[in-house]
This record gives sequence, C-alpha cells and structure tokens, in this order.
Amino acid sequence: MFKNLETFKVVYETKHFSKAAELLFIAQSTVSAQIKQLEDDLGVMLFIRNGRQEIETTPEGDLLYEQSVNMLDEWRELKLALQQDKKTMTQCVIGTSHTYAIYLLPDLIIALKAAFPHLAITVKMMNSLSVVDALNRHEIDFGFIEKPLSMKQMHRIPLVKDQLVLVGDPEIGPWLVREETSGVSYYTQRYIAEYDIKQEQLAIHNNDMIVALLKKGYGCSIISERAAKDLPYQKLSSKYQRYFYLITRVQEPRVELLPVIAWLEKTAASTSHQ
Repeated sequence: MFKNLETFKVVYETKHFSKAAELLFIAQSTVSAQIKQLEDDLGVMLFIRNGRQEIETTPEGDLLYEQSVNMLDEWRELKLALQQDKKTMTQCVIGTSHTYAIYLLPDLIIALKAAFPHLAITVKMMNSLSVVDALNRHEIDFGFIEKPLSMKQMHRIPLVKDQLVLVGDPEIGPWLVREETSGVSYYTQRYIAEYDIKQEQLAIHNNDMIVALLKKGYGCSIISERAAKDLPYQKLSSKYQRYFYLITRVQEPRVELLPVIAWLEKTAASTSHQ
C-alpha cells in the first residue's frame, strides 16, 4: 500500500505518468499498474485519463493526496526510527565543484562524519554544471556549486561568499581559463570582455593545475581568494564576488538521508565560515 501511495504522490505532483516513471526509475506501465491497483483497493477513481499527456485529478484524488502526505511522512519517520539502531553504513554520494572541494568541504565532512558516524561518503569533484546534471540523474545525493544556475526541481541554498582575485599580469598572459561550465568561467570572460583583453587563452579543466602554473610564474588567471593565499594577487571589485551553494532535489531523497539533508541545510553555512 505505501509503495503505491508513494507512486500516487509523484503522479499527483507531476500530473504525468511518464514524468513520474522517470523520477521513480520504473517503467510507465508499472506506474499505471500501481495506480490502478490503488484505485481498485480504494474503490474510487483518482485520475481522469483524457488521452492528453497531462492528466487531471478527481476530488477523491485531491482528498487522498491531502491525507496521504502526512501519513507518508509519519511512515518515513517510523522507518527511520526503526533503522537508527542498525550499524549498517548509509551510502552518500556528494558532488562538488573544485574550489569548494579543496577549501571548504574538508571541514564539512569532518563535522558530517561526527554527526553521522555510519555515513559512508563518496565525493565526486566536477564543475558546477556537471554537479547539477549528476543531481538530476540521481548519480549524487546532493551537491555544492559556485554558479547561480537556474534549476527546476531543486533547492538552492546560499552558503558563503567567495571573493575572486586576479593573479598575474593580464596584459602579458597567457590567460589560464576554466571550461565554460565551471563556476569561475563566467567571471573570467566578463573581465576579459570588460578590459578588451586579446591575449591567448589556455583552457585548463582543473583548478589545481592553474594554481600550480601561477605559482611557477606562468600566465594569469582569475581564481578564488582562498586558492591564492600563497600568491601575489589583485583583489577585484564586488562584481567579482559569488556564493557557494548547497543544492538538493525537491523530490525527497532516500529516507535514510532525510536527517543528513536536514542537518546540512541547518549547519552547512556556519561550517563553511570556519
């Protein structure tokens, strides 16, 4: 019954059998069968199938949704309480942008493991857009990005400001630039256009390599002030400040990760300031 109610909830919220199937990672025929079984069990029609792609709800469907949301929440809490005494590890996959991974994530992981000792953490480093794509594909459980991307079906929580700085001589170059989908690429191209810079651009898809080249006195680049602490740099204007963001799916995560997500939303910002 609860499995069918979970499916009903997603169908009700998306108004699509196909979209619900995608979100639940099951076949559309399975979604249809579960809804039909639920309707047979209850003896009512929950949706109006009118041949169009988007379906309509019935008054009985509206009532069931209103009542079942709280019931499903209570069921998840009960399952979580029953599982708390288990010593099995809970798998958790984090996607993170390069700068956040190097300079902020270590402290957060230490605090996260202290709060949840049985959390088995895997960290995947990638650029901001790749983090969003991985979250959409359910390849990660939550992520940290440094680019204010527009995202559907996701929560985005600003954590902490990050000041960008210029390292090296912009008139000599070459410019060491990240790929277009990285968080800092937008600001780099803005600066290059603003000052009509014509120097060669060398694309490097790794922030650590850019910093290593800068330390050898080669090239110039715009990087996080956190990454430039051992380098001479020029602090840029407030136009070159950005936020790091925590992103999670609007669709509820695996039940065992609910307290982890709640903890992150409450404490990640303060942890990032440390």
